[in-house]
Amino acid sequence: MYTSRKKIHKDKDAEPTEFEESVAQAFFDLENTNQDLKSDLKDLYINSAVQVDVSGSRKAIVIHVPYRLRKAFRKVHVKLVRELEKKFSGKDVILIATRRILRPPKKGSAVQRPRSRTLTAVHEAMLEDIVLPAEIVGKRTRYRLDGSKIMKVFLDPKERNNTEYKLDAFSAVYRKLAGKDVVFEFPVTEA
Repeated sequence: MYTSRKKIHKDKDAEPTEFEESVAQAFFDLENTNQDLKSDLKDLYINSAVQVDVSGSRKAIVIHVPYRLRKAFRKVHVKLVRELEKKFSGKDVILIATRRILRPPKKGSAVQRPRSRTLTAVHEAMLEDIVLPAEIVGKRTRYRLDGSKIMKVFLDPKERNNTEYKLDAFSAVYRKLAGKDVVFEFPVTEA
């Protein structure tokens, strides 16, 4: 029996929530109905899904995919996101690879943690996953007098048409996942 349950694998065999079930069902439906995505989605599954409030009544859906399947998801990212946004009308869909942050090793320990498991590396990779069809072309960190800081991230202008309406969703999702304030912009070009 092949059902939508095959499309979601949670850690430690935890039961998926009702919302995660609906996202898995959407993946299952896409695989069975969409001929373009059928072969690509056959071996893909998700880890979890959450809803994030963006602004006012808008919401974003954050779908966590396994780290080792991220390249396969990136190949079909644009089509998949477009189809999922049609299914969940009015909601922005963002795919993020599930990464693990390891604590620093104890003093005197011979074990070293990989650079890719540090907090900074995971947050940087998460930022790149969030803006995915676009690429990050620049970053600026602004420190205010009251001690707060805000990061400005400049995105590639080539993807402006696909991502401009999602900039609020990007910053809301990153604030929810990493706890950092980020403003997404496109660089101003002089004519």
